[in-house]
Amino acid sequence: MADHQEASVTLPSDPASVSTARTYVSDVLVEWGMPREAEAADTVRLIVSELATNAVMHTRGESPTFTVDLHLERDEQLRIGVTDSHPRFPKRLPAAVQQDNGRGMVIIRWLAAECGGSLSVTPTAEGGKTVWIALPWTVPVPQAGLLP
Repeated sequence: MADHQEASVTLPSDPASVSTARTYVSDVLVEWGMPREAEAADTVRLIVSELATNAVMHTRGESPTFTVDLHLERDEQLRIGVTDSHPRFPKRLPAAVQQDNGRGMVIIRWLAAECGGSLSVTPTAEGGKTVWIALPWTVPVPQAGLLP
């Protein structure tokens, strides 16, 4: 496998795009060798759903699109980035017991940590931001010369 693989998709900031982003990422992971039913694939899909939802809901219409980037480094680390053009960095919202929102970043941070990964946020040159999740790549690398 190559030392570095990348995939990217830009979608409209519309609630329907969350499902499209999740499906796109799922298809790329399969292409890169991760079984669709793997627990790690479920985790990545949930992270992408939360990040895409944040990009749609919390930019208040100021980001017409968002981009999902995937980077696989040397079969060791998967980096997932969701970029929007809104300048406000994500923050933990106070979540009352009866609220249905305000917990996305807590969930994302917990999922990343549970998998041995991390979360970071970087500004873009255009004034927006990218929320990055780095996760260990847990897919076994096929050995050259061995047949299944």
